[in-house]
Amino acid sequence: MSVSGTDAYAGEVGLPDLVVAAVELARRLGFPSSCRPQQGRLLHALAAGAAHSIGETGTGCGVGLAWMVAARRPGVRVVSVERDEQRAEEAAKLFAGVPDVEILCGDWTRIYERGPFDLLVTDGGGNGKKTPAADPQRLLRPAGTVVIDDFTPLTQWPPLMGGEPDTARLAWLEHPDLLATEVRLAPDLSTVIGTRRP
Repeated sequence: MSVSGTDAYAGEVGLPDLVVAAVELARRLGFPSSCRPQQGRLLHALAAGAAHSIGETGTGCGVGLAWMVAARRPGVRVVSVERDEQRAEEAAKLFAGVPDVEILCGDWTRIYERGPFDLLVTDGGGNGKKTPAADPQRLLRPAGTVVIDDFTPLTQWPPLMGGEPDTARLAWLEHPDLLATEVRLAPDLSTVIGTRRP
């Protein structure tokens, strides 16, 4: 979930049709926090590599979900969890005609009902990316990938947030079950990507 992420699509061209529809839904509902185009393109590329299933926490209006669905292989199951009832209902309508896509309404922990996943995106959805973090052993298949978005780029070690250690970022970067790194997507935006250790 990115502050002003929905506005970042103004002037963007060549977007997948489903992404365009999700952005339009976000605008209609006044939801400003869609994933930014840079993050969407990353999710698009990663989703193409999933063999069985993709999970997401924090559907919002389905922009990030649309990027992934547009790139996934046929038959790959996609599950997304949204805690806001209206957004969950509207996103479910948007994806109603798309096979193998399920929107669950509830706290981010509902994602445990459908795992494990080849790709898991902890995109908002409450505290799924904070400490205590989602459990990679339970939620990822061996060699599965987790994406934790919406960090500001790392400029020092250890990373700080408000002058204190950034425990959310450190929990993922130093997680014993992951090989993880941070990737800068824009001057003010980075994401952490981790692969579950064998």
